[in-house]
Amino acid sequence: MKTLIIIPSRMSATRLPGKPLLKLNGKSIISHVFKKAESAKIGEVVVAAEDKEILNDVKKNGGNAILTSRKHKTGTDRIYEAFTLLDKKNIDFIMNVQGDEPDIDVDDIRTLHDKMRLNKSKIGTLAAQINNDEIYNNENIVKVKIKDTLNKDSFPLAKTFMRNLIGQDMRNVYHHIGIYCYEVKTLKKFVSFNQSKNEIDNKLEQLRALDNNININVSLAKRSPIGVDTEEDYLAIKKIMKYK
Repeated sequence: MKTLIIIPSRMSATRLPGKPLLKLNGKSIISHVFKKAESAKIGEVVVAAEDKEILNDVKKNGGNAILTSRKHKTGTDRIYEAFTLLDKKNIDFIMNVQGDEPDIDVDDIRTLHDKMRLNKSKIGTLAAQINNDEIYNNENIVKVKIKDTLNKDSFPLAKTFMRNLIGQDMRNVYHHIGIYCYEVKTLKKFVSFNQSKNEIDNKLEQLRALDNNININVSLAKRSPIGVDTEEDYLAIKKIMKYK
């Protein structure tokens, strides 16, 4: 079975514009993510970039990147365009690793990939235990509600994804980590659907899958990585990476 890792990236993030090229230990965030994905050794890695600056930076740092349209509403739509442009044959799975997760654990990427292959799942993603109550109230942090118990050996289905937990039952709620592994056929199906109302209202593209009856399995991550969404996140990870 062959897997292709595609990392969507763009300069125009609303909360932290230009974040892919912000530096950590002298190297851009996007190039750190590329190296992490590559070190998982599960398949070829390509950055799907909206901007030439990202493309140039990745290539300068020894990575592979392709330029995509600026019209995509989500990262998943971007990775599908990159996949079609690359025209790779005999690919079974496409892994979508977020371009703002330089702290992602390589073992978690491998575990998700292994579970996808073993279970022949349609879409898989990661979630971590919530050890800080502030996460429950932080709308910038996405939560996932699981249908069954989540442990290191299980691969249960997601019930829903949300930002706000007001009025929600808190059982089986975990911190969602934005990495996805798609069966190629399912990715093609996913991008053929219009954005759902639920997806647009919550700004969560994974709800498009659930709204169209596509199951998403969830693998337990060892920990919650710091995603870079805000200036505070960037400063926090900069501090951590300084000592790595």
